[in-house]
Formats: sequence, C-alpha cells, structure tokens
Amino acid sequence: MKRRISFIAALALCTLFSQAQKKAYHPGGITFGVRAGVNFQNVNGKDDLDRKLKNHILPGINIGVNVEIPVAPDFYLQPGLLFSTKGGDYQDNNDGSVKISYIELPFNFLYKPLLGKGHMLLGFGPYVAFGVGGSNGSRDIKFKNTVALSDPDDVAYYRPIDAGANMLVGYEFSNKISFQLNTQLGLTKINPDDQRNPNDQRTERNTGFGFSAGYRF
Repeated sequence: MKRRISFIAALALCTLFSQAQKKAYHPGGITFGVRAGVNFQNVNGKDDLDRKLKNHILPGINIGVNVEIPVAPDFYLQPGLLFSTKGGDYQDNNDGSVKISYIELPFNFLYKPLLGKGHMLLGFGPYVAFGVGGSNGSRDIKFKNTVALSDPDDVAYYRPIDAGANMLVGYEFSNKISFQLNTQLGLTKINPDDQRNPNDQRTERNTGFGFSAGYRF
C-alpha cells in the first residue's frame, strides 16, 4: 500500500511539474519584425607601413526585417536581413570618406526575459554581409578579392564579403515597439590583395555601433 501511495504521489508531482513548465513557457510561436536605425561605423586596422589607422566615425543607416524562433523559455534564434551602410572617414590619404552598402545577414541568439511590462533584449551572434555598392571619395567601388595588374586605377576596390560578430542590448515594450543598441566587430579584412603592390600589408576591418527602433507582428 505504501509503495502504491508513493507511486501515486510521485506521479502527481511529475504531472504538476510538467503543467507548471507548460504554463511558464508561452513562446507565442514564430514572430516577424521590422527595424530601422542609424549606424556609426569606422574602418580600423593598419596601413601599408604597419601603423594603426586613424580614421573617423562615419554615420550610416540600417533597415530590414528579422524572425524570432522560440527554442526554450525566454530564448530565441533571430535571423535577419538588413540593408546597411558602413565605412569610415579616412585620414591617412586623400580619398576622403569611404561608404560601402551591404546586404547583411545577422544570425543572433537572443535572450528575452520579462522585465516590467515588456522584455529585456540581450543577444549575440555572427553576421555575413555582401557588398552591393558604394564610393571612396570620387571613385566608385568595385568588389574583388584580388586586384590584378591590369585593373584600372580610377576604381576603389574592396572585398565582396564582410563577416564578424554582433552584440545587442535593448528593450521591447508591451505594445511590441522596441529600441536597441547594436555593436559590431568585423573579423575579416575588407581590402583585397593587390598584385600591383605585393608588399602592401594594409588591413582594414569594419567596426561600429548603431541605434535602431523596431516593431514585432
């Protein structure tokens, strides 16, 4: 009899625990969002004499969409698609400002706990971006991994793909409007290898931060 009572009690506890877990986890399914904001970007790295670049921050824009996929209580995967402008104000030559437009694919792991009547937003993850246009001073940008000896000099060359890491922090209100701060660190160099200057040791990487507002559907 005692064994039967113990079994029934254990079964009841397991049932209550399971029900509590179900009540605690209301992911609401997959949701879609739109975002838009401003970037403050720079090009960091070293010049062809191995000196640290001293460029200035250049403002840009970011606009796009994302998807939140629930994976556990308060945890989500958040892939996105953005149009983003990056670059910097060059100080070590006469090129002026470089402005590069990218189609960017961030893939963030998002922690979204309840805080007040809304949710805190904490996330991180990788991104990959594909260059689609831009300018360097008066010159148009062409995307190549390697600049050949025969390539013209009246074009500025950059690599077609940028990749790195994202971090974000923000807050989503109960009305589904959110505000967030993003930081971004480029991990691959954006300047191509140049066969016209094989001893060039220059390395350039996109870095920066931005503010954006969004809305979830």
